[in-house]
Amino acid sequence: MTDVAGLVEIGSASELRELLGAPMPRALTKERVVLHERDREWLAASPLCLIATADRAGRCDVSPKGDPPGFAYVVDDATIAIPDRPGNRRVDGFHNIIENPHVGLLFLIPGRGETLRINGRARLLRDAPFFDEMTVKGHRPNLALLVEIEQIFFHCAKAFMRSSLWKPETWEPDALPSHAQIVKSVQRTEETLEQLERYYGPEYAKRLYG
Repeated sequence: MTDVAGLVEIGSASELRELLGAPMPRALTKERVVLHERDREWLAASPLCLIATADRAGRCDVSPKGDPPGFAYVVDDATIAIPDRPGNRRVDGFHNIIENPHVGLLFLIPGRGETLRINGRARLLRDAPFFDEMTVKGHRPNLALLVEIEQIFFHCAKAFMRSSLWKPETWEPDALPSHAQIVKSVQRTEETLEQLERYYGPEYAKRLYG
């Protein structure tokens, strides 16, 4: 554990509450356990979800999942499914779910500061009747995450407002090296920088679904 001089740690829930105060009543009453029509509308408009998982020892992982808006399939009022797409095949989050089914989801809509939060229990499916409806560009998923909702609510926009995330005038994507340069500098690779630049170049987008 990190030992830094001058750290003043919070060690109890009562100490935390004393420091931050009580939540407003509206924050306490916003939790639900089934999908409202507004939730369904949000899911239909969202192209990106962040999925938080943890293994049996509590080690955490957060993975983004993205597709055309509405990629999260509503199974019923308390269940959604998220298709998996080709990636690097590490599947850290999926390994976690096998050990510990609890997940936290955060659905984003570009330009909106609010987010939709869903917490629940997940299962991995290799097939289901609704897989055909999650086909994108001719690619049917061979894996999906089924999430049984235990808690759902909308989260306020303050973090996005503070960060100015959706304001293009604040964006500086070229302030950092290219992804290929980052990969080459932080990990051992057999590929040359030029090969990595080609791999992550325009052709990269053509491999999103296969």
